[in-house]
Amino acid sequence: MSNEDLAKLKITKPGMVSRGHGTRRFRLWITVAIIAVLAAGVYSFVLNPAVEVEVATVSLVYPSQAFTLLNASGYVVAQRKAAVSSKATGRLEWLGVEEGSKVMKNEVIARLEDRDVVAASEQAMANLENARSALVQARTELDDATLNYNRNKDLLARGFIAQMDYDTADARYKRAQAAVSGAESAINSAQAALKAANVAVEYTLIRAPFDAVVLTKDADVGDIMTPFGAAVNAKASVVTIADMSSLQVEADVSEANLEKVKVGQPCEVQLDALPDQRFRGVVHMIVPTADRSKASVMVKVRFLEKDPRILPEMSAKIAFLERPVTQEEERPRIALPSRAVVMRDGDPSAFLVVSSQVKQVAVRTGAKIGDMLEVLDGVKAGDKVVVNPPKTLKSRTKISIKEG
Repeated sequence: MSNEDLAKLKITKPGMVSRGHGTRRFRLWITVAIIAVLAAGVYSFVLNPAVEVEVATVSLVYPSQAFTLLNASGYVVAQRKAAVSSKATGRLEWLGVEEGSKVMKNEVIARLEDRDVVAASEQAMANLENARSALVQARTELDDATLNYNRNKDLLARGFIAQMDYDTADARYKRAQAAVSGAESAINSAQAALKAANVAVEYTLIRAPFDAVVLTKDADVGDIMTPFGAAVNAKASVVTIADMSSLQVEADVSEANLEKVKVGQPCEVQLDALPDQRFRGVVHMIVPTADRSKASVMVKVRFLEKDPRILPEMSAKIAFLERPVTQEEERPRIALPSRAVVMRDGDPSAFLVVSSQVKQVAVRTGAKIGDMLEVLDGVKAGDKVVVNPPKTLKSRTKISIKEG
C-alpha cells in the first residue's frame, strides 16, 4: 500500500456524527425562541398597544363635602394656658407632677425650700402669743384700777379721802386703759406679722391656678426658682399647664372669603393625627382684627364634644358648612369620581387597575356627593379605577397611565 493510500485513511470516533447533529438542533431551537419573542413583542407593541388612561383612587368621603362653603387649616390652641411659677425665690425641693398629669385648682404641685420662712412664721406666732398674754395682764390691771377708781371717787364725794388720793387712782385707771389699748394694738401688729409670715410660707407652695393638664415640665428638683428668671441658671416656671376644656382651633381665613363665615356657623374639624375622624364644631369668634401681612382674619372654632385624643398644637383642617351635619351624614362613604362609572351591558361598571391591565367590575352606586359618587358594592377604598374609560376598553386590556 502506498503512502497516498495510507494518508486517506482516518478513524471516525463514536459520537462525532451525533454531536454535530445535536449542535444544529440546539441552534434551531434558539432561532425559534428568538422568533417567538420578536413575534410577541410585535404583537404587544404593534398589534396590541397599551391604552393611555387617566386613573383615580377610590376614597372615603363625608357627605358634608357636598355642602361645604369654605375650607381652612389651622392649629388646636388652648385658650387658657399658664406657665406656673412662684412669687418667692428659692431652691425647688419637691415636684409632684410630670407631663400628662392632671391637676385640680389650688392643688400643690411643687414646693420650694421653706425652713427660713417657716421659722419666721413660728416666731411670729410666738410674738402673737406674747401679745395676747400682755393683753390679759393689761385687762386684769384695768379691772383692778377701775374698782379702785370707783371706790376713791365715792369716798371723795363723801369727804373721806383727800383729792390727792383720788387723783392717784384716776391716773392709775387711765394708765390701765392705755395699757389695754396698747396690748390690743400689739396683738393686731403680731397678727399682721404672722399673716405676712404665713404668706411667705404660702409662696413656697406652688399651686395649680385652675383645673388642667401638665404640658411640659420646665424645672427639676434642685433648680433655683425666681419670679422672673433673672438670676444665672435660674428658672422662672416649674411647669406649663393647659385647660383641655378650653381647646379651640384657630385658623386664618382670607379677607376675600370672610363673608362666608359667621359666628355660630356649624363646622367639621379634621385632625392630621386622626385622619379618619371628624369632630363637630361651631364658629366661636371672629377676631376683630386682620393680619396685614397675610391679608387674613383669625377665626376660632369651638369643639362641640370633648375628646381626650385632641391635644394642643395639633394641626387641623376646618370645613365651614352651610348647615349642620345630621347623624346619618356623620358616617363616611366609599366614593369614586362619577366619571369612572360607565354603563356596560345595561349595568353600571368600573375598570379596576390591576398591575398594568384593567378589570371590569360591576358596581352598585348610591347618592352623589359633589363630583363624587357613592359606591355601595364592587370596589373598596384604596382601589385605583380608570376615569372616563373609552368604549373600547375591556378586561385584560393593557394600559399606560397618563402623566399629570
